[in-house]
Amino acid sequence: MVKNRICVWYDKDAEAAARFYAETFPDSSVDGVHRAPSDYPSGKEGDVLTVEFTVAGVACVGLNGGPVFKQSEAFSFQITTEDQAETDRLWNAIVGNGGQESACGWCKDRWGVSWQITPRTLLEAMAAGGAEAKRAFDAMMEMGKIDVARIEAARRG
Repeated sequence: MVKNRICVWYDKDAEAAARFYAETFPDSSVDGVHRAPSDYPSGKEGDVLTVEFTVAGVACVGLNGGPVFKQSEAFSFQITTEDQAETDRLWNAIVGNGGQESACGWCKDRWGVSWQITPRTLLEAMAAGGAEAKRAFDAMMEMGKIDVARIEAARRG
């Protein structure tokens, strides 16, 4: 049993979200679906209550908690990509499945969960600091989905 995991609140679609993540991200899976043992205020016996899943090696549990709490950018999954093809594939999977684009490599899935699809070259540029980081940062600020070639050009100056 995992000692610590991220709990993500969903209105009612934790299982659908977990299955989408498992199909989309490497090293991801649906690890368990747990149903209500009896009726409860907002549901019935047999309804999916929680779903254990893994996203890119990170243990999570999805809680079908109802509409009381909404997702926000205060929580996001940051996925490091190796190249433009991987960046495009993940971004397009999220946005193309009812999600929405945002700025600077951020997008939301159809359940409102925020994702940062972040190419490794951008992270390396930021870690380098100085003028290289500033050029990469300035380029990123003009983007929705990150353009790897533009980040690499900005790194070189």
